[in-house]
Amino acid sequence: MDTLVLNADAQPLNHLPLSTIEWQEAIKYMVLDKAHALTYYDDWVVRSEKWSTNVPAIIMLREYMKPKQTVRFSKMNVFLRDSYRCQYCEKPLTKTTATLDHVLPVSKGGKSIWTNCVAACHFCNSHKSNHTHTKPISKPYKPDYWDLVGKRRVLPYTVRHESWLDFLK
Repeated sequence: MDTLVLNADAQPLNHLPLSTIEWQEAIKYMVLDKAHALTYYDDWVVRSEKWSTNVPAIIMLREYMKPKQTVRFSKMNVFLRDSYRCQYCEKPLTKTTATLDHVLPVSKGGKSIWTNCVAACHFCNSHKSNHTHTKPISKPYKPDYWDLVGKRRVLPYTVRHESWLDFLK
């Protein structure tokens, strides 16, 4: 089971990906007094010879950590920037149906960078092939961290404990 990690301001430490750690590490944070638990998993207690504790569902750091401001280029982040929509036909995409298209094909010198890659459906990506005649609806750009966080917040999260939802709005 995972534990959600919140910064000292009660916001998730990271959204891309969501800041979670394994329950063993969460207990280490608590023992080292780096964090305190906000909620626990019901009926889940871990024991040692000298003490026992419930497993935390959410921990909050005692000291504020400055959030990341840069965004790593990745296929999933490009899909997120493009809101999981094909940039040629605007068809909604999923993680399994989305493909990465190079506006200027690699065969013609195109690079895998923010300003040359867009999300595309399989049909549009195949139809465009290695040509440059088809242009995306929206010009590709390098997003900032908060732009992607805003787009990530509207997508569903996989939550391990219902109390996480209070902090993922």
